[in-house]
Amino acid sequence: MKISIITACRNSGATIRDTLHSIGWQDHASIEHIIVDGGSTDDTLEIVSGFPHIARVVSEKDKGIYDAMNKGIGMATGDVIGILNSDDIYTDTHTLSAVAEVFKDPSVQALYADLQYVDPMDLNKVVRTWKTGAFDPKNFYYGWMPPHPTFFVRKKIYDEVGLFNIGLKTSADYEMMLRILLKHGVTAYYIPEVIVKMRAGGMSNASLRNRLRANREDRLAWSLNGLNPYFFTLYIKPLRKISQFLIR
Repeated sequence: MKISIITACRNSGATIRDTLHSIGWQDHASIEHIIVDGGSTDDTLEIVSGFPHIARVVSEKDKGIYDAMNKGIGMATGDVIGILNSDDIYTDTHTLSAVAEVFKDPSVQALYADLQYVDPMDLNKVVRTWKTGAFDPKNFYYGWMPPHPTFFVRKKIYDEVGLFNIGLKTSADYEMMLRILLKHGVTAYYIPEVIVKMRAGGMSNASLRNRLRANREDRLAWSLNGLNPYFFTLYIKPLRKISQFLIR
């Protein structure tokens, strides 16, 4: 089974080497790693050129990270697609083998797992742990969502439901998972293990202004799919993060 991994990046020279190592060291036999670069002006592409496992590199201006992800999905030839961005890493060499093992079951169309946020300067220092829990689509109404870097989907699902909505700046991953798992009723398999480490920090949480914009986009994500959240759904969603700081 071929797994396509898409890494979107731009001026990621400070972090992308860790990402590339974490994929290059995977023991799964069939991996297609696609780099979609937004026209880096630092040493990102030089670093990328030093990793022979990479199947394809495209560097050109884009309309943002979700546009880059869409390009990667369009180029992917794998049976299953995962997205690992340039400041994330897989936790060990067996991650993609474990994913492939689950997808041997033809009834599995998507899967997700747990994620840890780590100190940007020390990947072994855990800041918080996103323990997702067993799949139940109704949990979306209570502010739940899977960590997108742990989300793997069969390529045919993207062919059926479409690509990321690039009109959303911070919530296109949320909208995509809402569309796949709730609107279209795709059942996801849960791996109860941390499979991705992500450097702490993020666009949607960088400031109160960005958090408010993310909340508006989250609400739009439901509307675009003809879905109606409970009145408290999108207020609970950011509050769920508090418990992540209590788990190490």
